[in-house]
Amino acid sequence: MYLSTVSRPATDPPDPGPARPGRRIALVSGNVIALGTVSLITDVSAEMVTAILPLYLVLGLQLSPLAFGVIDGVYTGATALLRVVGGFVADRLRRRKLVAGVGYALSAVAKLGLLLAGRSVPAIGAVIAIDRLGKGVRSAPRDALITLSTPPESLGRAFGVHRMMDSVGAFLGPLVALAVLLAVGQSYDAVFVASFCIAALAVVVLVLFVRERPPGTATDDSDQVRVSVREALGLLRERSTRRIVLAAGLLGLATIGDGFVYLLLQRREDLDLRWFPLLAVGTSLAYLVLAAPIGMLADRVGRLPVVVGGYAALGATYLLLAGPVGGWPLLALALGLYGLFYAATDGVLIALAGPVLPARLRTTGIALVQTGQAVAYLGSSVLFGLAWQAWGPQTAIQVAAATVAAILLVTVFLLAPGFRLVTRKVS
Repeated sequence: MYLSTVSRPATDPPDPGPARPGRRIALVSGNVIALGTVSLITDVSAEMVTAILPLYLVLGLQLSPLAFGVIDGVYTGATALLRVVGGFVADRLRRRKLVAGVGYALSAVAKLGLLLAGRSVPAIGAVIAIDRLGKGVRSAPRDALITLSTPPESLGRAFGVHRMMDSVGAFLGPLVALAVLLAVGQSYDAVFVASFCIAALAVVVLVLFVRERPPGTATDDSDQVRVSVREALGLLRERSTRRIVLAAGLLGLATIGDGFVYLLLQRREDLDLRWFPLLAVGTSLAYLVLAAPIGMLADRVGRLPVVVGGYAALGATYLLLAGPVGGWPLLALALGLYGLFYAATDGVLIALAGPVLPARLRTTGIALVQTGQAVAYLGSSVLFGLAWQAWGPQTAIQVAAATVAAILLVTVFLLAPGFRLVTRKVS
């Protein structure tokens, strides 16, 4: 369990001995741990498929970089607008757990859909869209449950712990996929079946252990009134909400996707295809080690500087892919920086947004932020695939690095006036 001592006002004297009434211990709630467990199991399932998908599509089905970019964009962005629908339904019904459960179940069923799709690219695209529909529906309600189960000053730590558990699953997923491939002789179908079984287990854990409202949580009278469409649309009339949604969209444009990063590494180092899934393991290992400490750091020094630092690490990763460094130093540095990027941005951006969103519209607001990122990511993947095909991978990744630098400047301009760089101090 992750602990942090949170001070009362300065009038309380220091307490060198046992805890006194003037101090309290802030814990990561049981709901956060339960949601982290669900995410851990789900990510084992998801990353089993993600780890082999670039090989399956580009080398197995001989897709062009542009076609892969379109499918990779669909994988994250095509169902992005449904995130807002899912977020609004969860807020209106006040059943965030139910909506999240539907999303997890959809993603589980999609794993079996890959078996039926065979070698048909349109069918594969449709199944991937269903899988991402599930992710789109579940992400905002899950993150809203985390924010509603955590004091505002501890959101960085809560998201850090959740993302750390999530990254354990991301770390294990490619290893499980590799073990399945070695055991059954390069059968992708076996990976899809195993992935479905693991995803189904995550749904069971969600149903049994996640609670809609943690015990002892006060009920707001306004929470008894159903959220209206007009009220949800009014979120964008708030200046701080508009700024963070726009910034999230711009940051999504800076991200080209894991598949492209790993394909570039594989091409540069001429890695044996059997070890391709281990590239995702390297990223997940860095993410696993850094997620919780960086989440706590964000609570101390401010969430915006941490997010900016994360995207700076992304830009450095792109520069490494275009630079002269090679061999094991390139692999270690690129995957380490890529994991740092995820640790400093994934949950921290939502922790930055959470306190400015009203509790009764928290899920809808988080969905707007995630949608801004996902729609931009769809465009970014397609554009990068087109740039690769037109200019070659080296020029394309150099342009991507320059884009990250430009977008970071605009993001700081957008968010710095409305979000304090130092959110709180933890003693």
